[in-house]
Formats: sequence, C-alpha cells, structure tokens
Amino acid sequence: MTSHFKVIIVGGGTAGITVAARLLRQSKAFEQDIAIFDPAEKHYYQPLWTLVGAGVAKKETTCHEMKGLIPEGAHWIRQAVLRFEPEENQITTASGETYTYDYLVVGAGIQVNWDGIAGLKETLGKNNVCSNYSYEHVDYTWETIRNFTGGNAIFTHPDTPVKCGGAPQKIMYLAEDSFNRSGVRDQSTIIFGSANPAIFDVPKYRKALEEVVHRKQIDPHYRHNLIEVRGEQKEAIFENLDTGEIKTLKFDMLHVTPPMQAPTFIKESPLADENGWVDVHKYTLQHNRYPNVFGLGDSSNLPTSKTGAAIRKQAPVVVENLMAIIKDQPINARYDGYTSCPLVTGYNSLILAEFDYEKNPSESMPFNQAKERKSMYFLKKDMLPVIYWDGMLKGVL
Repeated sequence: MTSHFKVIIVGGGTAGITVAARLLRQSKAFEQDIAIFDPAEKHYYQPLWTLVGAGVAKKETTCHEMKGLIPEGAHWIRQAVLRFEPEENQITTASGETYTYDYLVVGAGIQVNWDGIAGLKETLGKNNVCSNYSYEHVDYTWETIRNFTGGNAIFTHPDTPVKCGGAPQKIMYLAEDSFNRSGVRDQSTIIFGSANPAIFDVPKYRKALEEVVHRKQIDPHYRHNLIEVRGEQKEAIFENLDTGEIKTLKFDMLHVTPPMQAPTFIKESPLADENGWVDVHKYTLQHNRYPNVFGLGDSSNLPTSKTGAAIRKQAPVVVENLMAIIKDQPINARYDGYTSCPLVTGYNSLILAEFDYEKNPSESMPFNQAKERKSMYFLKKDMLPVIYWDGMLKGVL
C-alpha cells in the first residue's frame, strides 16, 4: 500500500468518517487518495447510551462494524497514530510505520480517564456504581436503577470537558422518573454532584432545567467534584472546588461521569494548544500554525460543547475550506459554534437545547425548544439514530 495520501484523517469516529464521506462526494479526485487511521473494529452511536442506561434501548443497536462504515474510495488503516510531525507533513503509527500527506484532518475524539477518580475502576459495574460512558457497563446502569429500593442516588459531573455535557443529568432525570414508576421515589434522595456552577450554561435552557430540578426535588451540589469512590463502603468523596473542603456522601446508587481529557498522542504533539487539544481557528477550523491541517470534533479546542450535533455543522466547514485551499482560493466557510444538547428530562419528555458560541439559542424548530416535549423525545430516540447512520456518516446531512 502507498505511504502517501492527499488527505490523511486521524480518527474513524463521527468526525473522521463524516469528513471523508463529504470529501469523496465533493470530488472523485479523492478516490483512493484518502486514508482514515483508526485501530477500532467497532463504531458506537454513543448518544443513545443514555436511553440504554434507562432501559428503553438495546446497546447492540448502537454498535456497528467499522468496516461497513468506511466510505467507498477511502482506505482504512487499522493502526493507532503515535506521533505527528507536521513540519514534515508526516505521521508515525504505533507499529513504527510512517505516512506522509498533503493535508491532515484530526478528529480523534476525547480520552475517557477512568483512572482520574480513585477507586472507580475497581468498583465500576458492581456495588451499585454505574456509568453510561462505558459500552461494557451501560447495562448495569439500568440494572441499578431497576433494582433501586430507596436511599441516596448520586449522579456526578466532573471538572473537565465531557462528551455531551448534558448526559450526566439526563440519566438522573430518567432515574427519578423510574423511581416514581416503581414506587420508591418517596424513599429516595437524588443528589447531583456537579463541578459546574449551574445546571446549564445557556440562560434560556438553564431556567427551564432549574424548574425541572425543582419539580423533581433534586438536590444539586454545585462546584463539587467527585475525587474518590469507596465501593464496598458505599461512599462518594467530593472536593468543593471553591473552598477545598472534602465531603463524604453515602450512596445506595452512584452514576459516575468520569473525567475526560485530550488524547495523549495529541497532547504530546506539536498540534496541541496549552491544554492538549488540537489548536484550530474557532471559525475556519484551520490549524493556527499549520495551514494544511484542520481539526474538528471532541479533540479540537473549539470553545463549544463536544457533541455529534456540533460535528454535523463543523464537517461541512472543514470540507469547504480544505477544498478552497487545494484550489488556492480564500477560505470563506465559517462555523459559528453551533451545538445541540437533546436534554431528556424523563420518559417521553425532552428539552432540545441548540446554541452558538455566544450562548445564544440557535433553534431549528418553529416553537420554544426550552419547553419539555414528547415529540422531541421521540426525535432523539427514533429519528436521530437514523439520521446519524444513514445521513451524517454518508456525508449527505
């Protein structure tokens, strides 16, 4: 196989496959001249894991074989990238092979740091400690909710960026609804231990979600970051980020959103900013130091929520601006920071938050999306997965 490609794409997740599919639809000149580097054999539609953890979706439906998703005309090189050498337009894989490129697109996702909370790995999947952020353990979330008989149910949000910033609270609302249905809500205390200062960043949706929290009688502990789990003792240890005080809470159920970080091989590369993320221009998505490099998705330093919906708007900008550079034309496409958080607030209810860099609502429906709606719940549950598999990953949406 050739060791040089016109375009190398690092990451075979949502960002990488969408960009590859769009490039191949744009021009036949890219056929057999695009390579996607990713060692993973499986590709997951992770937004549905919230509903798997709530017992209304099967996790198997979220998993497809990677080989069936690579766009026709692109090479899939099943290797992890170890090193970037942008001065030489070159990457090196974990097996020691080197590949050169004319243009590089980095969409390598985010790294889940299960070791970032003391004791978490040892107790995850038992002792009523669960997490929707693991395909292996997501079924245990539903097992824990279904068998809950009362006591303290704690849900956490860490002091780092996370995939889908709304997910840590969505499962809390669904659990509360489930506790009502099973008759144990009156014997339960629901606690949200969040490192954030508020329930949500965007004022319009924050107000609506504060009403949800009040209605459901959830006890929020803001600026509290989970630092340790003692599974056998059923203790969750939090640090108050403002005072440094350490607080121990007993739990009968604990849903943990683990801390996340930029992938190590990016953090240690010349492409990274001071925090380890791919350093790109917030509007053009072109690298700030290497003009033939673009970045998008969770591994980029774009100051917006890390969601698949954001990638849906970022990918066309990357493709259009990359095409412009190839044709030696000015780059004109702009990304305004659009992202979307479909905030499930219970079985059959959802607030569809859509907003831009300025935290202004950027709504796509002709009604107030801060209102909980059954129709939006079914949009997330039934329609968005189809749009993802059959539209977005094929480069048509």
